[in-house]
Amino acid sequence: MKKILTGILIFAALQSISYASDISFVYINGSNNNNEKMKNWFEKGVKKLHPAIKTRFEEDEQVKQLMLQKEMNIVEEPVIFFWGDKSKTDFDFVTERLDLSKDFSPTVAFQVRKLLTECLHDAIWVQKFHHMLPIIQNLNETVKQEYAKGRTVILYGYSAGTFITYEYLVNTLPYINLQELFQYLNVSEDLKKFIQENPRKNTCITALEDAKIGTMTADGKFVSNNNENSVKEHYLNIDTSTEKVCSPPGAVKGAVNFASPLVLFYSDLADSNYEQTYFNKYMLKYIMENGLFLLTVNFREDPLAFPSSQNLTYEEMEKITGLSFADPRGFVYDNSGVWSWRPFFMAHTSYWSARKQFSKAVVKSVIEGYRFQYDPLYRQKLQSDNL
Repeated sequence: MKKILTGILIFAALQSISYASDISFVYINGSNNNNEKMKNWFEKGVKKLHPAIKTRFEEDEQVKQLMLQKEMNIVEEPVIFFWGDKSKTDFDFVTERLDLSKDFSPTVAFQVRKLLTECLHDAIWVQKFHHMLPIIQNLNETVKQEYAKGRTVILYGYSAGTFITYEYLVNTLPYINLQELFQYLNVSEDLKKFIQENPRKNTCITALEDAKIGTMTADGKFVSNNNENSVKEHYLNIDTSTEKVCSPPGAVKGAVNFASPLVLFYSDLADSNYEQTYFNKYMLKYIMENGLFLLTVNFREDPLAFPSSQNLTYEEMEKITGLSFADPRGFVYDNSGVWSWRPFFMAHTSYWSARKQFSKAVVKSVIEGYRFQYDPLYRQKLQSDNL
C-alpha cells in the first residue's frame, strides 16, 4: 500500500511533463584524456558501463513510472562527447617545460610534478571561459542532433567532465527572463522600460553574448553593452540567438555527475557576492519547475570526489534563493556514499569496472531524489532515521 501511495504522489507531481520516447545517454570525459591511449581508455570504459546502466534503467518499474513511460527505451549506443583533445597543444607545451626540469629535479619531485600535471592541467585549462565556450557549443550541437531524432538526453559527466555539464546547464538552459534580468542589471530606466515594452522569449547566457547584449566576465559578473542604443537594436533579435545557441526546451532531461571534483574547483559559487550566483538561482528554479534532475553519484572511496551539496527540500531551496518555485517537479540530489569496494587509489577510475555498483546507485539515486522531494512519508522516515 505504501509503495502504491508513493507512486501516486510522484505521478501526480510529474503528470504534466511529456518526454520523447527514446533517451540518449551522453558521456563526457574528464581530465588527463588528451592522448589516444587515454581516449581509448575512456571510450572502452563507457562501452562497458552503458549496457549495465541501460539495463538498470529499463528494468526498474519505479523509474518508468517517474518518467511516465510504460516502456523505457535507452538508445543502444552510448553517445560519447570527447573534449580531451582540445587541450593537447597547451598540454604539450607544459609537458615540454616539465621535461626541462628532469635533469636537475630529484626523481620523486619530478614524478609528483608530472602526476599533478597529468591530473590537473585539463581541469584548470577547461575552466577558462574562452576554452569552455566552444566545448559547450559543441555539446549543444550534440544535444540538438539527438533531440532532432525524437530523443531526450541525460548527460553523464565524469570527473572534470562535471565542469562541462555544469557550464552547459548554466550557460545554455533558457531560464533567463529578460524583463527580470534588466531590472536586476545596473542600466537606465529608459532601457528597462524598452525591455518591458518589447517582451521576448526566455533565453540563456550564451545567447546574451551571441546577440552582443552583454558578456560574463572571468570574475563571474555579467556586464551589459555600454551602448544602450546598440543593446536595444540587438535585443529585438535576441530570439534568433536563443534559437541558435540555447538548449532546446525539453531536450535535456537531466545530468548525472560522477567522480565529481566540481565543488573543489567551483567553491566561489558559495559567495553571495559572486554575481553568477544570480544565474545559478534561476537555473535551479528552471530545473525544479521543468522536471529536470541534477544528480551527483560518487564512490565513497574516491579521494577526488566531493559531495555537491547537502540535500535540500524545495521549500528549503526557496528559502535560500529567495525565489518561489511554481509547481516544482524536478530535483537536485547528492549520493556520495556509494561503496565501490575498491581501494582508494583505484576508486576514481573504477566506475567502469564497478559498473554494477555504480549503475545500481544511479537508478536508486534517481528514485530517492524524487521521493525525497515529493513523498512526505519517505522524507519523514529519513528524518527519523537521522535522529
